[in-house]
Amino acid sequence: MNATYSVSISYKNALGVIEYDENTKEVNVILANDEGKKLVEDYLNTPHEIKVPHDTLMDFTAETITPLKDEKSLKLALTRLWNHTKVHVDWSRPVDYVKANPKY
Repeated sequence: MNATYSVSISYKNALGVIEYDENTKEVNVILANDEGKKLVEDYLNTPHEIKVPHDTLMDFTAETITPLKDEKSLKLALTRLWNHTKVHVDWSRPVDYVKANPKY
């Protein structure tokens, strides 16, 4: 897979990575915890209604987001991943570090 976007994730005692290829609209979830991996895959392959912010803190519109449509949709869906799966997106953890050290 030629990932165009990657982000680190964690679930229970496992670190992992979500790799997304915007050209093929495919995602690869690398996580040593099968339960967490399935939760992420199911979540990312399902459309979600998300309240999208606009100009002010009170200005939201409910929109149906298909996570694998494009990178912007994926990133927006990932902001709600924890609420649905308890899988944490480690936005600031370097992906290369996680690939070399998949456990805490």
